[in-house]
Formats: sequence, C-alpha cells, structure tokens
Amino acid sequence: MHRREDILGVRVSVLSMDDVLKTIDEWIAHGDRNYICTADVHALMECQDEPDVQRAYNGAAMVTPDGMPLVWLLQVKGHRLATRVCGPDLMPAVLAHSEARGYRHFFYGSSDSTLAQLQQQLKRRYPRARIAGAYSPPFRPLTAVEEADINRVINAAKPDIVWVGLGAPKQDRWMAAHRAALDASALIGVGAAFDMLAGTVRRAPPILRQAGFEWMFRIAQEPGRLWRRYFTSNSRFAMMLIGETMRLFKRQLRA
Repeated sequence: MHRREDILGVRVSVLSMDDVLKTIDEWIAHGDRNYICTADVHALMECQDEPDVQRAYNGAAMVTPDGMPLVWLLQVKGHRLATRVCGPDLMPAVLAHSEARGYRHFFYGSSDSTLAQLQQQLKRRYPRARIAGAYSPPFRPLTAVEEADINRVINAAKPDIVWVGLGAPKQDRWMAAHRAALDASALIGVGAAFDMLAGTVRRAPPILRQAGFEWMFRIAQEPGRLWRRYFTSNSRFAMMLIGETMRLFKRQLRA
C-alpha cells in the first residue's frame, strides 16, 4: 500500500506512475472496485469549501499529485522521489500498458465531438487498446432515472477502466456517488485530459509543466473561463500554507 500525506485535509498519495500501473493491475486481477482522483491546487481549494468534495477525495483509493506545488510539498515532507501523476500523462501510460493485457476502456464526459476525436486519436496511437465505449452526458443535472440508465450503459460495455472527464470537482463527486453501482475495477478522473489527447486543447510545453507554470499556459488559452479560478485558488493555497507553517512553528516552540 502506498503512503499518503495530509495536505490541507486531503490525503495525497506518494507514488510513481509505475506504482499506479501495478496497482491497477492488481485491482483488475482481484476484481476490486476503486477510484482514483487527480488533485491540483484548485481541487484542494474546492475541498476547503465543500465537505462532500473532501470526502470524495479522501474516499478514493488514490489521490495523485496533479500539480507541481503538491509534488514540491511532498518532497519537503521527506518524499524526495515524489513525482507528478496527472491525467494527461496517466491516460497514455495506462492505455499503452493495457495493450498487451486486453483491458477494456470506457470514456465518460465531454462532448460527442470531443469523444469522437479522442477515440480516433487513441486508436491511432494505441491500436491494440480495447475501447469498450464512450458516453457524453447532458450538460445539466441528471435525474435518478437517467443516472441509472447511464450506469447500465457503462456496465453493459464491460469495461475494466472508466475514464471520467467531467472536470474537478464534478468528476470526483460522480465517482464517489457511482462507485458502488459500476462493475469496472477502476474509475479514474482525468479532468481536461480528454480535450488534450483529442487535440482540441493544446498542452503546455514540458519546461512549463516542470516549472509549475502549466496553469499560466492554460489561462492564456481560456482567459475568460480560467483566470479567476487559477488566481483565486493559487492565492488562497499560498495563504493557507503560510498559516499552516506558522501553526506548526508555534507548536514546535511550545514543545
């Protein structure tokens, strides 16, 4: 079992990409049923405001560090080999890994056009990967009947892995709520990975990702939708870390 470290009330996993692949293999081999959240700064801030989102993250079998600030914090806490495991890297790694194993994949979320492009790109890059199906839900709250129908559609496709691209925290709420109703061994929330792998959204160059500036690249592409989210989340995150550091320092002085 991998280690987890508390970061602002969220138990973030300390693991590598290889650890994730091996764990998914074990879940599928044993018929286990779990879900994986990918957490960045925005997700951690959502957890501060919404108790049900925090419960969804802490109820996951893995919460991978999707964002360099979380990786750096894990390294400061003594996990010097901690690495980033984000959706746009995790999907290709699992798909390539699964080609020789015959795992079946289902894609839930995004639009019909994006899902069509995504499947086309994945079939080209991973010709032996088995795509069991895809479903684009309506962009509105679903009724209980609609939710049950979607669960039946997914289960009928018999996937081993369900990729969920609804964006955080919607995808994390969805996985926590639907985990018991779905037969797949792994539900994995991957945020904007559908768009990036489909080619509808450009990804930041590697140098910006490693430096922790991917968020700036994304704002440049979608300023109207993302600037408030990133600037607010990043500012709050910095202030909360300062507050937590000061509290720890005071406790050490009193000890």
